[in-house]
Formats: sequence, structure tokens, C-alpha cells
Amino acid sequence: MNLLPAYSRLPPWMHCPEVARSWRRLACRRDTLALKRAFDLVGAAYLIPLTLPVVGAAALAIRLTSPGPVLFRQARVTAGGQLFTIYKLRTMAMGSGTALAAAGDRRVTPVGRVLRRSRLDELPQLWNVLRGEMSFVGPRPELPCYVSRYRPWMLPALLVPAGITCPASLCFRKEEEVLALGDRETLYLEEILPAKMAYNCQYVENLSVKGDIRILLRTARMVLFPR
Repeated sequence: MNLLPAYSRLPPWMHCPEVARSWRRLACRRDTLALKRAFDLVGAAYLIPLTLPVVGAAALAIRLTSPGPVLFRQARVTAGGQLFTIYKLRTMAMGSGTALAAAGDRRVTPVGRVLRRSRLDELPQLWNVLRGEMSFVGPRPELPCYVSRYRPWMLPALLVPAGITCPASLCFRKEEEVLALGDRETLYLEEILPAKMAYNCQYVENLSVKGDIRILLRTARMVLFPR
């Protein structure tokens, strides 16, 4: 996947002054984008075999404690507004309905709670990174139904590949607790999503490999020392 889609090939709904301005800025930083992709390739190729035992143990725990597939697959949106299939270890019971989970959500299985808290459920996304559909760092991929609600100023976030982690996901690590305070869809669309997209657009504006490394270190610290 080309890290920066040609502007003419972007879907019509992405053609706006905000996207054009960000696209021109990124077009001048193709070396940074190429280095970012090289980092993703090497990192994913190294980590996939290294994490296989952990993924295998988690998969066995899911299989033994909850009926249904081990992997959760869902259509998400990445660079250029393209759809791709994201992979996660399944953390919810089958037929759970809405994708938004709140704190204390009964749909989350006991094993799923551990996986979500440790973020081990994200490990299968290393395959998405290897395939070029995602990056280690980038705006978290949203469902098409939420992307359709993006305002023009939010669209520049779709110029780079979606990521496993990003500043927005670090700042909103307690998102499930916020969603438990009221109607999930309303809270997400009116309060959480705009705040996340402000972080995402700022990330795209200041994109750098050094910045990605800092975000990865912050993510590792958050996972290892959550308090």
C-alpha cells in the first residue's frame, strides 16, 4: 500500500481544502513516510514470531471459555478511505451488537477483560501492519459508519495508515468508563470522537519517526505500569 495515496485517487468525499493542505505537507515528507513503513515492516516481521506463543495461549483460553471463533474480524477504514479487515483476539460473547463497550459491559468475557486490559487482543494486528493496512502508530481505525460522520477538518487523519496505537488512544485509555456514563453512541459521536480526531489531525500534522518512537514507549509504559 502506498503510504500517501495520490490526491486524485482519493474518494470524492475526501476532496476538500483541509485534506488538500495536509496532503501537500505530507507530499514533502515522503522520506519520513518511507522510513516509517520500513520501521513497520522490520518491527512486524520480528514481533509476529516472537508473540506467537502469547497469541496461541490467549487463543486457547478463548476457545476453552467462550463459544465462537478465536479471532474477531471487522471492516475498518485506513489510509485513503480504503476498507480493510482488522484482526483482534475476540473479547466479547458472540452476537454482542454495538461495537462500543462500556466499563462493566457484560458482553466482555472474563478472558476478554484480561486481554483488553493488557491490550493483548491487539496482537493480531501485527499482520495488518505487515500487509501495509496499518502502522504501529497512526490514528486508530474507525468503523465506516463513524467515518461517514467525519467533518471536513477530521478527514486529514485518513491520509496515513491507521495505527495500533496513537496519542488519542493513550489520552482516552479510560474511554469505556466515560461511555458508561450515558448513551454510548451520543457520548462517542458528540464528545469522544471530536476530541480524538483533534489529536489524530495534530499527529498527522507533526508526523515523524521520532514522534512514533516516543508514542510507542508511552504505550509500553502504559501497558506495563497502568497505574
